[in-house]
Amino acid sequence: GAIVLAVAASGVLLCGGQAQADPTPPPVAVEVLTPRAAFTDQATMQLQLKDGHGTNVIKASDPSNIVTTKVTVQPGAQIPWHTHSGPVFVTVAEGEMTYISSEGCTSRRYPAGNAFIDPGHGHVHTAYNSGKVVTVFYATFFEAPAGTAPLSIPASAPAGCTIPTS
Repeated sequence: GAIVLAVAASGVLLCGGQAQADPTPPPVAVEVLTPRAAFTDQATMQLQLKDGHGTNVIKASDPSNIVTTKVTVQPGAQIPWHTHSGPVFVTVAEGEMTYISSEGCTSRRYPAGNAFIDPGHGHVHTAYNSGKVVTVFYATFFEAPAGTAPLSIPASAPAGCTIPTS
């Protein structure tokens, strides 16, 4: 399947303002809001996440190469299973989405006004719009690959892990 966040890296973006020939929006659209940028000073990052599954420590020895995207997800649409090269800070601005981790197929719903951190570094996951309206979220990627390399790394769905259908 197509890797959703790779769409932005390939230069396929939403067109703003002009009417399009096909009025049907894509299931998932990614718009790059900032160019990839590196910190001018030396920086390291360490995050400690505590949730119902314990504590996860995320370390980034060089969190440079950051980029921010706006992702629009139509109701019921799923982002394919993937991981990222580094941590991603996500803010849900409109609608809701459900994030599913490959570890135990656990899911967590994030309505508008909530934020979360995806640890990246091989943590395989998917997400889908579990609501009835369009979901919009902003994602800031740390340790993004340089240049135009994709922001997502494709991964296989874990055995027995399925997305609920409504």
